[in-house]
Formats: sequence, C-alpha cells, structure tokens
Amino acid sequence: MSSDEHPGEDMTLDEAWTYLEHSRFGRLALSVGNEPDIFPINFLAHERKLLMRTNPGTKLAELTVNDRVAFEIDGLAEAEAWSVVLKGTARVIESQTEIDVVSQLPLFPWLQTLKYTFVEIVPTSVRGIRFELGSEPER
Repeated sequence: MSSDEHPGEDMTLDEAWTYLEHSRFGRLALSVGNEPDIFPINFLAHERKLLMRTNPGTKLAELTVNDRVAFEIDGLAEAEAWSVVLKGTARVIESQTEIDVVSQLPLFPWLQTLKYTFVEIVPTSVRGIRFELGSEPER
C-alpha cells in the first residue's frame, strides 16, 4: 500500500529477482573508512547472485577492504518507476574452476578494456519497490 510515509508497493522477492535478471546496468555502493563511494557497473544476475568483471583499481581495492556492499537498479516506464536494492557480501572469484564456469556466462565488459577479475556478490537482503507516477495530490 502506498502512503506519504511509504510511497510505492513492495515487490515480492521473486519479482525483485526478475528485475535483476532482466537488467544489465546498476550502481555498486561501497564504503571504506566511513567514506562512501558509488560505481556504475554492468552485471549479470545468475543463480540468485550478482556477477561483475573489473580491473585492479579503486573499486576492487575498496571491496577487498570492506566486502559489505549495496547494489541498486532502477527503471522508469510511462506510468511507473521501480527500484531494487540488494545488500550483500562481495568476493573476488579466485578458483580457476569457478573462473572457468563464470567465463562461459554472458558477462562482457561494455568498455573496450580487458577485465580479468570476476567478483561475486552474495545477497543478504533484496528489496524491490514499484512507484505509480503522477502529479502531487491537492490538499
């Protein structure tokens, strides 16, 4: 139910995962030393986990210092907006067996770079919400 205190309608867990499975772009939120950071990334939702590819740099350094992450996707349709927020734990995939498996999935860099590091995010919570668009109501 929608109200001023709780606008929108909660999605079921399965609905939220459907949005994640049909999206390819989101934002990864990290925090190290009480300094939040956010990165746009392309990803793949696979077997109720998120996968991404990256290179050594700020994002990889931050998630290895603090593996607790948040991830968000959202969208806009003609009369509705939606948002899914996933919180979880990130880890660099290091086992060659696991790397071989995820290398076969349709997860490719969008930029013209080689990205050899795979990261898996295992969720601890997933919450989705839909919002009906419209003008501000009269008092």
